[in-house]
Amino acid sequence: MSHIYIYSPSSAVRDKAAFRRGVRRLQALGHEVEIDPAALTAHMRFAGDDATRLEAIARAAASGADVALISRGGYGLTRLLPALPGKAIARAVERGMHFVGLSDFTAFQMAVLAGQGTPTWAGPALGEDFGVAGTPDDIMEACFDDLLVGQGEGTGWRLPAADAATLPERGLHLRGATLWGGNLSVLCSLVGTPYLPMVKGGVLFLEDVNEHPYRIERMLTQLLHAGVLGRQKAILLGRFTGHLPVPGYDRGFGMASVASWLRSQVKAPVLGGLPFGHVPTKVVLPVGQAVDLAVEGRDALIFWG
Repeated sequence: MSHIYIYSPSSAVRDKAAFRRGVRRLQALGHEVEIDPAALTAHMRFAGDDATRLEAIARAAASGADVALISRGGYGLTRLLPALPGKAIARAVERGMHFVGLSDFTAFQMAVLAGQGTPTWAGPALGEDFGVAGTPDDIMEACFDDLLVGQGEGTGWRLPAADAATLPERGLHLRGATLWGGNLSVLCSLVGTPYLPMVKGGVLFLEDVNEHPYRIERMLTQLLHAGVLGRQKAILLGRFTGHLPVPGYDRGFGMASVASWLRSQVKAPVLGGLPFGHVPTKVVLPVGQAVDLAVEGRDALIFWG
């Protein structure tokens, strides 16, 4: 049994039924669930004003929990970055706490990585993943459970055939590269600030939701011109969901076109299909940790531990 602390550092929880389902689901799995007193607070679109959400983060760091799990993403963390309790977060991680989340939580992850070198975990959120109506995704649950019991050592997925065809016959083998990244929109919002880590020779993973492929390409262009993409050893594309094609206008322009363009701009391999993003099936990834990346044929594997 693990101690899981639920807090809300970004948008207000509007779907309280999903919140309650998520809590019950974690409890049914045998975990002790502690809910931050401000977890269901609402102030405009936020889960409380800035001071309230900063206090929630501080309480999460001081809770002694095994995992600090966000209730949801949305928007709000970039407002808090100058006042994040970075040292307290770093101490909590050193004591064994895992900060887990995705989406807007990318801002938190990048800030503590840039400021203190503190590793975190890209993974599920309470409502979106554990609080779904029905049965939560079994792969997501298994990856989260591996993290809790300390057995997570890596993850694998199958590349799209077109991506595998761009690699040499010998495949790809990288050792000791820093894995980092997350939500593309959030990463772009940090360019030019002290909260974007200057990772060189890393493995950058990206995902987003409700962004048309042309907007994805435009944001990738920003990272390219800022020199971020050129410093990486590999770029992993997760899931980009929630957008609709524009009939008669896109004329075939989509994520495949974006990936092809990206490959023409960088020397690093661009690999798609990573099971991470705003989708039910998502793996848990160590942000800011050294990993090995191996690709043979269409089989891609990330190792850590």
